[in-house]
Amino acid sequence: MERIVIKVGSAVLTQDNHIAKERMMNLVSLIAEARKKYDVVLVSSGAIAAGYAALKLDRSKQIGKKAIAAAGQPILMTSYKKKFDIYEIDTAQILLTEDDFDSRKRTKMFREIIDAHLTHGILPIVNENDISSTPEQLFGDNDQLSANIAYAIDANLLIILSDIDGYYDKDPSKHTDARIFKTLDTLPKGVLEAEATPNNDFATGGIVTKLKAADFLMKHGKKMFLSNGFDLGFTREYLMEGKHTRGTLFVPKTTDKDT
Repeated sequence: MERIVIKVGSAVLTQDNHIAKERMMNLVSLIAEARKKYDVVLVSSGAIAAGYAALKLDRSKQIGKKAIAAAGQPILMTSYKKKFDIYEIDTAQILLTEDDFDSRKRTKMFREIIDAHLTHGILPIVNENDISSTPEQLFGDNDQLSANIAYAIDANLLIILSDIDGYYDKDPSKHTDARIFKTLDTLPKGVLEAEATPNNDFATGGIVTKLKAADFLMKHGKKMFLSNGFDLGFTREYLMEGKHTRGTLFVPKTTDKDT
């Protein structure tokens, strides 16, 4: 069975500092269906946004952000559990930092934990450990985290669900003639140096962090699919029917040796 990682951002999961229950339910339904065909690992943002509803501290300060994340993580996981219980899917929480990928021993440990969960039908839900880590130990966004997880566990595909339909040649909110890229094996020059501009107060990424995730995976022979998290129909079509009607697929560059 192929292995996939699905990453969902705060902009999709939360609205007005609360869990967007309908959108989360749609995601859970998609994952339940996908598990019939794939081993699935979920990387989920949303703890800080969920926690802010209960604890309105200054999230621009390190301690405030950590306290909010600590309050929000159980809210997020409880929401997931209630919805996955409908499908009789057990879940597990895994919190990681960059350090977990710098040590072979630690990487091997969390990989074996994820393998054990998948073998026994448990859905691993991963998030960055905002609480106990230092700034030097953080990826800073779950796009980078999900890409590293996909590579570490030898997943066949990373799916990033965001507030955009895919990757465009220009900003579609400013240019009516913006064209979406359907498939890319090379990123346009200079895009990784652009400034990250998240569209949500609680998001830490933006299109640049997603492109960095795609670049990392393409260089390591892996694929990434960037799609809209508000309308999961395109992702469902791609995963379950092999139809690519919307969204951007990033693929490793082929060589003469590959063809």
